[in-house]
Amino acid sequence: MKKTGINLTWRRAAGIAGVVAALGAPAAQADTLADAMVGAYTHSGLLDQNRALLRAADEDVAIALSTLRPIVGWSAEISRQFGNASSASTGGFSNDAGATSATIGLSATLQLFDGGADAARIEANKETVLATRAGLLGIEQNVLLRAAAAFFNVGRQQEFVALRQNNLRLLQEELRAARDRFEVGEVTRTDVALAEAAVAQARSNLAASQRDLAQAQAEYASVTGRQPGRLSGLPRLPQSTTDVPNAQAVAVRNHPEMDQARHQISANELLVTAAGADMLPTVSLEGSLSVSETFNSQTSSEIGSVGVSVSGPIYRGGELSARERRALAVRDASRGNLHNVRHDVQQDVVDAISNLIAARASLVASERQIRAARVAFQGVREEATLGARTTLDVLDAEQDLLDAETNRISAQADQYIAAYSVLEAQGLLTAERLKLPVQIYDPAAYYNLVKDGPAKRSKQGKQLDKVIRALQID
Repeated sequence: MKKTGINLTWRRAAGIAGVVAALGAPAAQADTLADAMVGAYTHSGLLDQNRALLRAADEDVAIALSTLRPIVGWSAEISRQFGNASSASTGGFSNDAGATSATIGLSATLQLFDGGADAARIEANKETVLATRAGLLGIEQNVLLRAAAAFFNVGRQQEFVALRQNNLRLLQEELRAARDRFEVGEVTRTDVALAEAAVAQARSNLAASQRDLAQAQAEYASVTGRQPGRLSGLPRLPQSTTDVPNAQAVAVRNHPEMDQARHQISANELLVTAAGADMLPTVSLEGSLSVSETFNSQTSSEIGSVGVSVSGPIYRGGELSARERRALAVRDASRGNLHNVRHDVQQDVVDAISNLIAARASLVASERQIRAARVAFQGVREEATLGARTTLDVLDAEQDLLDAETNRISAQADQYIAAYSVLEAQGLLTAERLKLPVQIYDPAAYYNLVKDGPAKRSKQGKQLDKVIRALQID
């Protein structure tokens, strides 16, 4: 190939390198990683779902607490008797014996003693609330990590498409130049065919990159609730450790899955206590007041009573013993779950740190690969001007340079995703720790409103209704 053709190829490779450098510059009004995470935090239906489940768990505490409070009820009855009555005093004649009566009553019951069963269930429900809060925090971590991965994957694919578009454009220019040179006899038909094959391959690579970008954009929109624009430059890499033992210790202490498993054990231990107490007697204070009136005879009565009742099981077909054994089995299962969760959390730390170390090494290697590929391309270009290399050699060397640039982009994105994965594995990837500009969801706020079981018509109950309406999802 003539020197003119080689110089054109070199300018094409230099143009690719220039595009890669330009891609690193942030665009005006571009989306940032913080924007993606804020969008995910405020848009996620999964977070809304689990926040609602947490509110349901909060209500279970109020429901359990009601068993230790007085139960007051009312009743009303009106009845009509029909019939005739006769006696010797009436000479055997029948008289109307019908009567209409009405009764209104109030009753109240207060449990005085049940062996601590209901109190244990209340505490178990409180532990369940804490476990559900930890589960919600784990969901939050997953949502934010998914948002980070979506952000960096869109950036990766956008840069790939830009590279492929530039590559295709320059190859098309070289194909036109090769055809022109072929017309004047400077190159052979083989050189033109090689250029045509390179253009066809570039079109295929561009189509694949555009497909990958469309999929990455769809994932971004699913996570954040909106389509991505041009993304900003890469943010500062988060501080993340590569000290595996230290990171595992942090994860065991802080990871939401560990907290959730611990609170589940506490809840199940309390339910074992409650199941054992169900076999003890129950003492209740009972009172009632009723007013009755019979309209036909114009008689009325007012009756009140108060008393203490004691009851307890003697035989219920083995139900209570089975319930206690079941509670013990569930408690043992939750202990085994903690063991498994601990190992999973520690393994996740190892996986995340390994990915981070590998990504860093890959990034360093890709930088070296770019420098070596550029030097190799220059050498092949010079050798081709002397006739020692073919057009195919030059195209191959240029493709190696393009592949090196692609590897660098991919390794850079992988490094960021791995760094945030390390934070997630330790339980440190939360909106509060990241200081995201969002209204942090307070899981205790709703609990504090409902824990005492306010009546619907009370002042606190009306305030609670406003909160519920504000939380409802259309």
